[in-house]
Amino acid sequence: MKRFVDLSTSIESGLPVDPPAQIPAINYISHKASAELFANVFGCTQEELPEGNGWAVEFANISTHAGTHMDAPYHFYPTMNGGEPAWTIDEVPLDWFMGPGVVLDCADLPDGYKLTVADVQERLAKLDHTLQPGDILLLRSGAASRWGSEAYLLAGCGVSKEATRWIIDQGVHVMGTDGWSWDIPLPVEAEEFKRTHDTSVLWEAHRVGREKAYCHIEKLGNLDQIPAVGATVCCFPVKIHRASAGWTRVVAIVDEEER
Repeated sequence: MKRFVDLSTSIESGLPVDPPAQIPAINYISHKASAELFANVFGCTQEELPEGNGWAVEFANISTHAGTHMDAPYHFYPTMNGGEPAWTIDEVPLDWFMGPGVVLDCADLPDGYKLTVADVQERLAKLDHTLQPGDILLLRSGAASRWGSEAYLLAGCGVSKEATRWIIDQGVHVMGTDGWSWDIPLPVEAEEFKRTHDTSVLWEAHRVGREKAYCHIEKLGNLDQIPAVGATVCCFPVKIHRASAGWTRVVAIVDEEER
């Protein structure tokens, strides 16, 4: 028996889980509100429609990075792999978007903690799992409990550039997090820069894509509902021409014995 687990968060109008300029705005047109247009299209009267109903439709003003989404290499930098033109979301190979899921539980770590290579290796060892080419590594960052509030923007741990490089070197093309960013929260990163004046800390994990092509998913949900290893993850992004990201319905398929 297969159990399907939705690992995606919804795109919601006005939800304060993004900076103000990126908060989605969705205009919902009801069946009654569309009745005049519907009638005009078909050449009938509104009175002839069943209970005066047309169709429901929505118009959305949203970023490609709203809700659960897949970042393409082009988001990270104009080039990848040391100088090749970076892939946009419609150019990434489809076989990257389905594979064995590996959930790294780091929800016990403090907000703003930056995972090192040793941290990743230690937690993989606890799972008795060695990363394989094609694995999709998903991070429980600790941010999920703050989803839906402004606190989400500062919540959860993130991944260092060294750890991101190491994960890619194991043959992983796609990784993801239930946090707002694969990096540590951006305001925390900004504070680190103020202390050190080291520009290499700015968006450091994302910028690894300049050297090694990879994709990552942000704003995942329900990672606590699937096993750490053993699920198959499907995460095909919407095909948006020349875009830096695509909204993604991420689903884990878990094989379970029938009762």
